[in-house]
Amino acid sequence: MAKLIIVDDEKPIRAALRDILEYEGYEVDEAKDGEEGLDMILNGSYDVALCDIKMPKLNGLEVLAKVSEAEKSTQVVMVSAFGNVENAVEATKRGAFDFITKPPDLNRLLITVRNAIERAKLVQETKTLKKRIYKLNEIVGESEPIKKVKDTINRVAATEARVLVTGANGSGKEMVAKQIHEKGSRANQPLVEVNCAAIPSELIESELFGHEKGAFTGASARRVGKFEQADGGTLFLDEIGDMSLSAQAKVLRALQENKITRVGGDKEIKVNVRVIAATNKDLRQEIVNGNFREDLFHRLSVIMIHVPPLAERKVDIPLLADKFLHDIGNEYGAPPKELTPDAMTYLQSLPWTGNVRELRNVIERLVIMCGDTITLEDVKLYA
Repeated sequence: MAKLIIVDDEKPIRAALRDILEYEGYEVDEAKDGEEGLDMILNGSYDVALCDIKMPKLNGLEVLAKVSEAEKSTQVVMVSAFGNVENAVEATKRGAFDFITKPPDLNRLLITVRNAIERAKLVQETKTLKKRIYKLNEIVGESEPIKKVKDTINRVAATEARVLVTGANGSGKEMVAKQIHEKGSRANQPLVEVNCAAIPSELIESELFGHEKGAFTGASARRVGKFEQADGGTLFLDEIGDMSLSAQAKVLRALQENKITRVGGDKEIKVNVRVIAATNKDLRQEIVNGNFREDLFHRLSVIMIHVPPLAERKVDIPLLADKFLHDIGNEYGAPPKELTPDAMTYLQSLPWTGNVRELRNVIERLVIMCGDTITLEDVKLYA
């Protein structure tokens, strides 16, 4: 059942609205002024707040602002006898779901409440989904090398600094990029990923910057590139060490001028993108070998984060294995399985050349092939 609160200093108005809403099957609370209403909203769980504007202690717009600051999923509908355009515009700017004049039209009121409840549910579902995704992207471990990585992420996430993530394949570079994005001010904007190693060199420029119709054979329509798709958000350039020199030159220009030009086009397009790059190569050596631009390296490496291989943080294997057992169990809709102590010890003795990715694959194989308790013999057979 949806839960609503009426915040109004006029008791007859509260009573009338309560009768209407309870008749429709809603659970309804009341607050006699803005201060009481704000306290109840912040400490309760309401889908919708019907809030008067002119009230003692705190007016409705002040209540609205504080609810927005608290990032509650409660949708605030302003209900006021002063139904002028200025009030409506100001309320909307501050995040009100809608503005209704007193006395309210019954049909309009009920439709607005229903829509506001749907919005509240969507907001809550989005928050839940984000938490779930955040947990999936969580960097697990308590070893000193991984603590250093986490600390650096926490320091740089809130900034706009470009970050270069280094580390072996499967060590978790993508996780680092996602954590930086999710903890930063661009978290509600897109995170667009490009695997530079997976795209042929002749297509990488089109992939990054887009192309105009007829720019080359097969370009039958205009295409928006990854830089434009990431506008306002974050662009993750994975395995940037595999990017062609011509594409590197264009990326450098985009970083310097915050502008890109589609392949086959001449119009400059402004973009606002935070770039996080990753590589498993030694870019300084690649510069010496003539395969990577030194000026681009310095543009990308304002902050450098090295993700250690799993072989250097084997103390984290029990925590990682436990996380993977739970994650995979959830994926398969089954309770998580358990590893016996000697099975866990054996996992820690393995070389893990494929790093965290290899460990997850092994755990998934064990979950599929073994019983509820995974033994040492199981691990020796399937790892």
